[in-house]
Amino acid sequence: MKIGIPRALFYWKNPYFWEEFFKGLGQEVVLSPETNKDIVIQGTKISDPETCFSMKVFFGHISWLEDKADYIFVPRMKSNKDKLEYCPKFFGIPDLAKILVKTPILTKVFDQRKQPIEKTLAEIAKTLNKDQETAGKAMAAAFAREKEQKTKEEHDFYKTIKSEKKKVVLISHPYNLYDDYINIGIRKKLADLDIEVVCIDEVPLDLGLKFEPEVKFHWEFGREIMRKTEEILRYDVSGAIEISSFQCGCDAVLKEFVEKRFRQSRIPFLYLIIDEQAGDAGLQTRLEAFVDTIQ
Repeated sequence: MKIGIPRALFYWKNPYFWEEFFKGLGQEVVLSPETNKDIVIQGTKISDPETCFSMKVFFGHISWLEDKADYIFVPRMKSNKDKLEYCPKFFGIPDLAKILVKTPILTKVFDQRKQPIEKTLAEIAKTLNKDQETAGKAMAAAFAREKEQKTKEEHDFYKTIKSEKKKVVLISHPYNLYDDYINIGIRKKLADLDIEVVCIDEVPLDLGLKFEPEVKFHWEFGREIMRKTEEILRYDVSGAIEISSFQCGCDAVLKEFVEKRFRQSRIPFLYLIIDEQAGDAGLQTRLEAFVDTIQ
């Protein structure tokens, strides 16, 4: 059986995890390609004008998967292991996907306020007629792949943070940070300007660090970004750039608090809004001007 996985939104919260899990269940995985112009155009075409840019990209990915798989996997993600809620758009994407494509949607509710993720994964395996032993092995492989990825990120972080070059921290959701089409290749552009890039998502947390946020966000990404902002401020960074998708209501609130912390530490801060109209030349000019201020 073929399981389609859109390489957008939830995928980047746990990259490689879902592929590993379904392969462990003996399924053939069809992963949508890296975001490209055609995917963005298609997603924009079938979206409401008020939809945030990240959702438009997601719609483009599930459209690409139409008729290429027996099921398209779209989880309903509600809360994480810390009992914090995901962005509201993660609640409704399975319902929207069912409207937009004819291929059946495979979904389960991931709400760790009510049950651990392992139980939900076991339910998915049962839906695919897999026994408990097979499900256990698939979970173990997926969690091992996730741990391997986190270990690599931590190693890369400490290597980068020790560099003699100027360091700029990129702040955003992982589906903006790691999708180079969406962020118009910002990491490479900064590297070409002789800047070391640190992605906020890769900053390891000091579990002994006592942090009481100014505002107690109920969104998991809000809490996480504020905690990791406090962590990165303990290191020598020269600037911070926050990337936000156009029409992202959650980011509009979070941005004020993130910027405030960097301003308080006298670290230059740049806020960039990205959408389907974003131009490469304009971004390059703004980045060059920003880098000039920290050299």
